[in-house]
Amino acid sequence: MSSESNVSTGGVPCTWMRGGTSKGIYFLKDDLPQDVSERDAFLLKIMGSPDARQIDGIGGADPLTSKVAVVSRSDRTDADIDYLFLQVFVDQPIVTDAQNCGNILSGVVQFAAERGLITLQSGRTQVAVYMVNSDQVAKVTIETPGREVTYSGNASIDGVPGTAAPVLQNFPEAAGSTCGALLPTGQAVDLIDGIPVTLIDNGMPVMVLRASDVGVSGYESREELESNQNLRTRIETLRLLAGPMMNLGDVKEKSVPKITLVASPINGGAIHTRTFIPHRCHASIGVLGAVSVATACMLESSPAGDLAELPEGPTKKISVEHPLGEVSVVAEVSMKHGALQIHQAAIVRTARKLFEGKVFI
Repeated sequence: MSSESNVSTGGVPCTWMRGGTSKGIYFLKDDLPQDVSERDAFLLKIMGSPDARQIDGIGGADPLTSKVAVVSRSDRTDADIDYLFLQVFVDQPIVTDAQNCGNILSGVVQFAAERGLITLQSGRTQVAVYMVNSDQVAKVTIETPGREVTYSGNASIDGVPGTAAPVLQNFPEAAGSTCGALLPTGQAVDLIDGIPVTLIDNGMPVMVLRASDVGVSGYESREELESNQNLRTRIETLRLLAGPMMNLGDVKEKSVPKITLVASPINGGAIHTRTFIPHRCHASIGVLGAVSVATACMLESSPAGDLAELPEGPTKKISVEHPLGEVSVVAEVSMKHGALQIHQAAIVRTARKLFEGKVFI
């Protein structure tokens, strides 16, 4: 029976997982309609979009819980599996592939293993994951005692209670993955409508600016920022102007670039953040967004660089503070002809399988 027939009759196999600080539905590519418009219509229906509560679907009424991973074996010589990330909007009939998601990536290798797409090693297994959205390969290492997937371990991440098995994500090809260059305008600082910003893409296109430049401290709660309509209007105006400058075109209906407001660290980290994704304030910060912001901290005289407190040496552990705690990015960098060179940008996440079964429209 074709995937199109399954969609309308017997349901579609899927796994519901927490990946990092997000939750999403994981599908095998072959189980979904191959026609993009049919696939997107199916995803909107099962998530319950558009509706603020997503009451008639399995979405969680939040962008962080309305996510989809589409996984398959890779035909590439440099990758083991392919991973397509899809963001399903909550209150609009939109499904977009304009960005990656490092949080949902946290569960992709385990899902692939449990569906028989890859062979596991004893102890730990590193898997090359081709991220379709950005045409780049990530190296993901999971714990595999006895050549089996485990979700139990001692790793903890802020924003998730308890501990779980660590998932190490390394993004050696992240720079310029969506915008074509780490700094798509060629500058560490651009002025947009009189506000200094850094337009950066080290895995996630982000516009970084000082919170104080848009009239807030950067220490407000998520709810306070979301209720500040003047702020949201102001930063969306800046975001729409930034889109073409970042080679993203008209971003009115796109989920990138994200917007990160930065302030001086207050909890022993390198930088304090509040991130819009792009119209809702993030409960924490996305994995690849954190990588881009951490990289921006290393740009002297930039909004983040002016505020950041960084360790010395070529290998830097950069703690990015967010509303629920912090996320640390381990970066190896150097300077060449006055330009920042990124050799490694790695981060630890965790994942947990929540449910496995079939979803129905």
